[in-house]
Amino acid sequence: MSRTRTRVAVTAVAAAALFAAGCSDDTESTTTADHGTHATTASATTAPAARTDFTDADVMFLQMMYPHHAQAVEMAQLVPSRTQNAALRDLAANVEAAQAPEMAQISTLLVAFGQPAPTADASAHGDHGMAGMMTPEQMAALEAASGDAFDRMWLEMMIEHHLGAVDMAKTELAEGVNPDAQALARTVIADQEAEITTMRQMLGQN
Repeated sequence: MSRTRTRVAVTAVAAAALFAAGCSDDTESTTTADHGTHATTASATTAPAARTDFTDADVMFLQMMYPHHAQAVEMAQLVPSRTQNAALRDLAANVEAAQAPEMAQISTLLVAFGQPAPTADASAHGDHGMAGMMTPEQMAALEAASGDAFDRMWLEMMIEHHLGAVDMAKTELAEGVNPDAQALARTVIADQEAEITTMRQMLGQN
């Protein structure tokens, strides 16, 4: 009788252990599933939404300024191999150092506005008459020049180029609303007006 009771007790304990283990596995699976669901939900809810604090004027300014900057950088990169003028070489380096990062900023803003990534090709936006942009013929002439002739041509062309950028930036301040685009416009005006003054002084020395 004692052995029978012992077997029953052992069996009951074993069954209880198996039941507890099963519950533990179920709980762990449920917890894991819940955690996965929560992670998925959290990921979905934290996905950045497209910005809405902009107008067509902001988009136009950024889309036009990107190829405008790209051409200025291209012009700056011509300088080291075509002149020994130290002041001009320093100015060109400053132009590239300022405008290349601004191109990255412009690209980031346009994507945040739900727009396609910008292109350096001004004709992609139908902007053949964009203020201050050099024609292919003008760029070819600049590339073919060297020495003092290059220096003067580069300065005259970059002044015109900068004036166009300043005009576009002023239009953005008058018609745009996005704070980031307007901050960029103010930077363009301040930097490029200062460089225009410097370039005019350099032309007076030639």
